Amino acid sequence: MLLLKTNRMNFSGICILGSHGFILILLLCCFSVRAQVALEYEKDIIPVLKENCYSCHWVGDSKGGINLEKYEEEGRIIKDGQLWLNVIEQVKTQEMPPDTKPPLSEDDYHVLVDGINGILQKSLANKTPGKVVIRRLSHTEYQYTILDLTGVKFEAVSKFPSDGSGGGGFDNQGGSLFFTPLKMERYYEAAEEIVESLYEDEEKWAQIVPFEYKLNIWQRIWGWLKGLFSANASPVNPPEKAAEKVIYPFASKAYRRFLKPSEKTKLLDLFSKVYQNNESFTNPERFNKSLSEVFKAVLIAPSFLYKMEEEPELDIPVPLNDFELATRLSYFLWASMPDEELFALAAEGKLQEDEVLSQQVSRMLEDPKSLRFAESFISQWLGITKLRDPNFPLAELAKFPMFTEAIKEAMFKETTAFFYHVITESKNFLDLIKSDYTFLNRDLAEYYGIDGVDDEDFQKVNLSDGTRGGLLGMGSVLAVTSLPTRTSPVLRGKWVLEEILGTSPPPPPPDVAELPEDEGLHEDLGLRALLERHRSDPACQSCHEKMDPLGLGLENYDADGRWRTDYGNIQIDPSGELASGQSFQGPTELKEILLEEKEKFARNISSKFLSYAVGRGTLFSDETAIRDLTDNLLENNFHPDSFIQELVKSYSFRKKVKDFQKKSNEI
Repeated sequence: MLLLKTNRMNFSGICILGSHGFILILLLCCFSVRAQVALEYEKDIIPVLKENCYSCHWVGDSKGGINLEKYEEEGRIIKDGQLWLNVIEQVKTQEMPPDTKPPLSEDDYHVLVDGINGILQKSLANKTPGKVVIRRLSHTEYQYTILDLTGVKFEAVSKFPSDGSGGGGFDNQGGSLFFTPLKMERYYEAAEEIVESLYEDEEKWAQIVPFEYKLNIWQRIWGWLKGLFSANASPVNPPEKAAEKVIYPFASKAYRRFLKPSEKTKLLDLFSKVYQNNESFTNPERFNKSLSEVFKAVLIAPSFLYKMEEEPELDIPVPLNDFELATRLSYFLWASMPDEELFALAAEGKLQEDEVLSQQVSRMLEDPKSLRFAESFISQWLGITKLRDPNFPLAELAKFPMFTEAIKEAMFKETTAFFYHVITESKNFLDLIKSDYTFLNRDLAEYYGIDGVDDEDFQKVNLSDGTRGGLLGMGSVLAVTSLPTRTSPVLRGKWVLEEILGTSPPPPPPDVAELPEDEGLHEDLGLRALLERHRSDPACQSCHEKMDPLGLGLENYDADGRWRTDYGNIQIDPSGELASGQSFQGPTELKEILLEEKEKFARNISSKFLSYAVGRGTLFSDETAIRDLTDNLLENNFHPDSFIQELVKSYSFRKKVKDFQKKSNEI
C-alpha cells in the first residue's frame, strides 16, 4: 500500500495552503469494480472536471489561485502531482464542491478520485530521480573546498557577489547558482590570491609539492655528456616528469575524479610553456612558479567550479558513478570535496555497496567537518542568516539597545550549536520543537536572564522551565520573525506553519490593509485586539485563523527575543485556540501541541533534507522517497542517523535520469 501526503486547500475561498503542505492521502490498493476499468484522462476525467470544477477554477476565474482548465493533458497532472493530491483530498473530504454547488454524483466521485489517483500512482512506479545535477559550488562550498584542497582560508562569502537561494531555500540549489562576468572575474582574482598565499606558506606548499626540484651535479654532468653525442638526447630528470607527480594528484582532487588524458596533456603543456618562459629563474623557484600557474588554471576550470555529473546515455534512471556519489555525499555532509578515504573507495568501485556506504555516512557524521553541514543547513532552513546580513531590518537598536551585533552573533551560534548537538549527541529531531537544554555563553545567558553561565565560550545549559528550549524559544528565530519596531504574530505564525509543519498560506490579497503602526495604539489595545479587528475582514479570516493563534502564543518574546509580560499598558495574553480546536496557555503548551504533529514535522524535515542533499527543490517524482524518509523518522523516534542513512540510499540521491528537466518542461 502506498501512502502519499499532501496539504488541504480551501478551494471555495482565497486562501490555500501551499505545495509544502502536508495531509495524509490513502491511495487504495483495491479500487472499486467501477475503477477497475481503465479511465482515460481526456475522455473520462476532463468532462467531470468541466461539469463540476471549471465554473470556479478556470482561466477567467481561478478561485484560490487554482486554474484546473489548463491541465489539458495527463502529463500536466503528473508535473503538478502535489496540487492534484490536494484536489482529490478536497473531493474525498467533501469540501469540494462547496456547499453552494451541487454535490458530486457517485460516478463522478469515483472518476475523479480513482482516476487521478491511478495517474499519480502510475507516474511514481518508476521512481524517477531528478535531472542530472550540474551546479556551481556555492560560496560556502567553495570556501571549504579551497581549505581542504590547499589549506588556505579564503573568505569566499564576503569576497564574491552574493547568490540567491533556490526552490528549497538553500544556497546550494542549482537554479540559483548563476554565473556572471563579475563572478568569473572574482574567480580569477581568488585563484591568484589563493595560490600566492599557498606559495608563500612553506608548510602548506610542502603538503602539495613534497619535494624540491633541481638537478644535482651528477645529473647536470650526465645531461651535458648526452648532449655532446646527440642533439636529440632526452633530458635528465625532466621538469615535466617531476611536475606530473604534483599536477595530476592536485587536479584529480580538485576535479573530484580521475583526469581525462586530454586534461593531463593540457595541464602539462601549460606547465612546459610557463617553465620555458621562466628562464630568468633558477630551480626550484622556476619549477614552483610554473606549478603555481597550473594550480591557478585548475582553480578556474569548470571541472573545479562546477559539480558535474555525466549525462547518461539511456533514457531510464541509472545509478551515479562512484565519484559522483562520493561528491554528492561529501558536499551534503561536509560542504566540501571528498577526502582521501572517499576518493579511494570511489576509485576502487566500492562506494556503491550498501554496507560501505553506511560506514562512510557514520564516519562522516562523526567527523568535525559535519559541523559545516549543521551550520549551513539549519541557518538557511530557519532563515537566521538574516542575523549576519547588515541590510536586513531587524529590531532597531534605538528601541532595543541590548540587541547588539555581538548578541546577534551569539543567537546565531546558539542555534547552530544546538542543531549540531541534536544530530551528533541527543539524536532526536523532536528536540528542535521542545528541549530542556540550549547552548549559551555568558552574554547571551545574561540577555535571556538565565543565571549560572560565566564562560565566554558556548556550553550546554540545562533549562528549568519551558520558556526557552527548542527553536521557538531561541532569540535567533524570534528576532528574524519580527518587525524592526514590534513583534508580528502573523510572521511568527506563518513561520511555524511553514518551517515546522511544512504548510504554507498564500500571500495576502493586494487590497488588504496592514496593521496600524501607532505605538500608543499597540500599548493600549495589544496585538491580539488589533488582529481580531484585522481578521474580521472575510478576505483575511481563513488564513489568519491558522496563523494568528500560533504567533500570539509567542507574544511573550519581544522583537529582540527577550522575555516580556506586557505591552506597556496591557498584560500579554499568550493563550490561543487552533483551528483544530486545541487550546493552549503560552509557548510551553504550544510546543506540546506541535509535538503531536509528528507526521507533518517528519515530512517537512524529509523534504528539507532531501532538497539540500540533492541541490534542488523537491519534485512530485520525489514523493515516494519523501514518504520513505517520513516513515523512517516516525518508526525510529526521529533518530538522525538512520534517517540520513535512508536518504543517501534513496533513488533521488543515488540515481540520475537523462535530461529530466527538459522533458518535464515540455509537458
